[in-house]
Amino acid sequence: LKPELVLLGTGAKHLFLHPKHYQELSASGIALECMTTAAACRTYNILMSEGRNVAAALIL
Repeated sequence: LKPELVLLGTGAKHLFLHPKHYQELSASGIALECMTTAAACRTYNILMSEGRNVAAALIL
């Protein structure tokens, strides 16, 4: 299954990826959101409870 959104948890600091990575995923119909890992975990749980098709990549 292809997720509609990928959450990227970047550890304790909020970091951003190079814009080309956003564009590559967007071209495939997938949104990308970068945030701290704690925020990504919270967001993932909320979206899953809503039945959304979401994936998370987490850096601890």
